[in-house]
Amino acid sequence: MPKSGLRWLWVTIIVVILDRLTKSLAQKYLIAYTALPVWSFFNLTLVYNKGAAFSFLSSASGWQAWLFGGIAIAVTVFILQWLYRLSYQERWVSIALTCIAGGALGNLSDRILYGHVIDFIQLHVGELYWPAFNLADSAICLGVVMLGVRMVKKEGFK
Repeated sequence: MPKSGLRWLWVTIIVVILDRLTKSLAQKYLIAYTALPVWSFFNLTLVYNKGAAFSFLSSASGWQAWLFGGIAIAVTVFILQWLYRLSYQERWVSIALTCIAGGALGNLSDRILYGHVIDFIQLHVGELYWPAFNLADSAICLGVVMLGVRMVKKEGFK
């Protein structure tokens, strides 16, 4: 077992597997663009996103899939290099980075397989709706928040 942060890559694998599984279930059981209410603030809604976060560039002519795919690959390579240099004992940072990598690879696999990202989680307050997202997006956000917490904890508010 490596003595670097690469020891935590199993988190990436779990994120990708859960992301693929939930997207597969969403495609099998949900009707596209039709909300299935679960709670008063939460719907399951199958949405196909050709853009990035919040459907950024979703109406572009198709080049955006290559751009976002390239960014996902570059981010993943950067994270792998960071993990390699990181001690395996740096659990918090390693898990944060592997969550981000798992989310990037989960959405990248959608872009490669379908040319768009499959989203299905929709949160709302009354008539104010948050754009639909997926588990890969959630893993990326979790990883970024974890890195932010670590930075604030380690550096303080200077």
